Amino acid sequence: MTSTSALPAATILGYPRIGPDRELKKAEESYWAGRSELSALEETGRALRAATADRLAELGLAGEGAIPESFSWYDQVLDAAVAVGALPSRFADLVEADGSISLASSFVLARGDEHRPPLEMTKWFDSNYHYLVPEIGPDTAFHLAGDQLIRWTQEAADAGRSVRPVVVGPITLLLLAKAADDAPEGFDPITRLAELVPVYAQLLSGLRAAGAAWVQIDEPALSADQRLTAAQLAELIPGSLGLLAAQGDRPQILVTTGYGEPEGLVPALLASGVEALHLDLVKGRIPAVSELVGAGATQLVAGVVNGRNIWRADLGTAAARVAELSSRLEQAGGTGGVVVGTSTSLQHVPHDVTRETALDPALRDALAFADQKVQEVVELAAGGVEPGSVDGPRSTPRTFAGVRVEAVRERAAQVTAADADREDYALRAAAQQEALGLPELPTTTIGSFPQVAEVRRARAAHRKGVIDDAAYVQAMKDEIARIIALQEELGLDVLVHGEPERNDMVQYFAENLEGFATTEHGWVQSYGSRCTRPSILFGDVHRPAPITVDWATYAQSLTERPVKGMLTGPVTILAWSFVRDDQPLGETADQVGLALRDEVTDLEAAGIGIVQVDEPALRELLPLRVRDHADYLDWSVRSFRLSTAGVQAATQIHTHLCYSEFNVVVDAIDALNADVTSIESARSRGEILEAIDPDAFPRGIGPGVWDIHSPRVPSTEEIAEQLTRARRVVGGERLWVNPDCGLKTRGYAETEASLRNLVAATLQVRAAAEVPAAV
Repeated sequence: MTSTSALPAATILGYPRIGPDRELKKAEESYWAGRSELSALEETGRALRAATADRLAELGLAGEGAIPESFSWYDQVLDAAVAVGALPSRFADLVEADGSISLASSFVLARGDEHRPPLEMTKWFDSNYHYLVPEIGPDTAFHLAGDQLIRWTQEAADAGRSVRPVVVGPITLLLLAKAADDAPEGFDPITRLAELVPVYAQLLSGLRAAGAAWVQIDEPALSADQRLTAAQLAELIPGSLGLLAAQGDRPQILVTTGYGEPEGLVPALLASGVEALHLDLVKGRIPAVSELVGAGATQLVAGVVNGRNIWRADLGTAAARVAELSSRLEQAGGTGGVVVGTSTSLQHVPHDVTRETALDPALRDALAFADQKVQEVVELAAGGVEPGSVDGPRSTPRTFAGVRVEAVRERAAQVTAADADREDYALRAAAQQEALGLPELPTTTIGSFPQVAEVRRARAAHRKGVIDDAAYVQAMKDEIARIIALQEELGLDVLVHGEPERNDMVQYFAENLEGFATTEHGWVQSYGSRCTRPSILFGDVHRPAPITVDWATYAQSLTERPVKGMLTGPVTILAWSFVRDDQPLGETADQVGLALRDEVTDLEAAGIGIVQVDEPALRELLPLRVRDHADYLDWSVRSFRLSTAGVQAATQIHTHLCYSEFNVVVDAIDALNADVTSIESARSRGEILEAIDPDAFPRGIGPGVWDIHSPRVPSTEEIAEQLTRARRVVGGERLWVNPDCGLKTRGYAETEASLRNLVAATLQVRAAAEVPAAV
């Protein structure tokens, strides 16, 4: 380490990497489809990295190390795993002769190929971002296998830009990893920490040689409850971050702890010898003076600007928190001072709110996207905001239209416990079997079917006024008719209308419920090339008119088989929106639940006998500390039950959950009281089944047998093996057969092939169990 420059007064932890117009998504998908070369994708990435650094400098981030280099082709956890050679044995052939792993090979890890499934995917802490789960065993050969971060740092230096490379830290990488399939029983990846740290030391040395004055090591796992105690986590710090800080040939180190508070770990982090420590002061508290003793010259980065929501910061309050942290640091004898920053990376928010010209100006003035948050950080760091001063729309009640609707509040206030209850499940199951007459192991899909170009063009033409309402409705009906006919030909038992009219499972409802606004350019990355435009839930929520009833009843008119009504649940609507921060989430969730309740009862009245209310985000919002789980699960389960408990016993309520570690909330899933729960299971190879007690979870369950987030087509034999295993665990009378998730992002060729194999496998397992197939 030769540079000893202080971290500048203002910084952020990361910036959106997809591009303001989703340039990265488009380039990746073009490359994956074979329409362009890898070199074109790499040029897009280079241009995005340069544009980001220039934009952040323009917004006021100045000085050595102020600008993070947080770009990623797919996922930052995957990047770290590739960098240290953490590949499971099924991907061993992807390692080149010189030990390197190419960009093309990293995409195989993320997406799988014809012969092997990809890495498992799950949620990044309590956000709507997904990361790829490393698979590590006792024999994983750690080595410096990826140098892209070094190359990007050199690229910036060659262009005269100073960037701070960002990497997921060794503790977090191992705590987020799972044991490889060939690891012995009880193996924990964190036991490999001592062997992993030297590879990080090599990486830091390479970054220093490339011109990095600072490096950012992200350790957010230290801000969440883990399988280790706080004392055990503290013991890991000297042998990891401490060893990295002790080596001479490295950049200065900033350790970040976003998404929560590193409870009990601040003293150990300060004692590690790193030059700067970040604290999330949006979700966490300011450390006590006693915790800061020993800080010495370590700089503290105060994460006072929220990196995960889009409301303007109350700058007066933020300035007061910065001032208080500075005061406590000085009282503790610290001399490093305080830097102003964001609570997390800004990858969770869109680029620039000034592009949203269609928003109500009063609402737009209350918002801050990534660029505006950078400006807030710079303004705070400049010292022009008086601590505790009244500033911005968050410090006073929002009064624009729709924020407060008394009728909505009165209805919510009248809710009783009985409104969330249904008849006993045994009574419901008998009534539903009599009404539906389904075979054992009924087959279905999760809701959406591939959205072909013609459908997207028709939606766009209708939005622009090129075609009228009648032409649009007819185009959607034509697609629904085609989807119904296909499902009948495939032999599925319970059908869906395919959702061609929906652009997104949350935005569609936001556009049809009061209290929401939608954006034109507000894209954020969910995973890989998958981007969403979270809606803005700014006011009291209610339903002015039925939303899905006409589409569902039209689909049902085309077939004798049952068609599911398809809704997005209240928790998922909250999780995948930017939600108002001026009232408790539970109150907002109840409002959304009541609005959906009206839709569910209207579907039932229209003759729809099965209604699916999807809650893929139930696990996502689970607090990072166990002590906070009960309160969250209370209001989240209540809002779902409010939305579904208004129907008769014969109406079958389904829910769907995907891409999270649901085995930790099995009791809450049971408490939802749905008649059938379909759940992601294929990519995790059925791990959820290990958590299910058939006696304690008596209702229907559909563990997914096809990972739809990978382009590979599962074979009949592969699906049959999964079904046979699941049948042994939960019993054939309760087992449903379905993919992991909706099919919107898949193509029709792979969809038809996979569903044919799914139906064939079901018939095979039925026959093996001497259960007659449905006619």
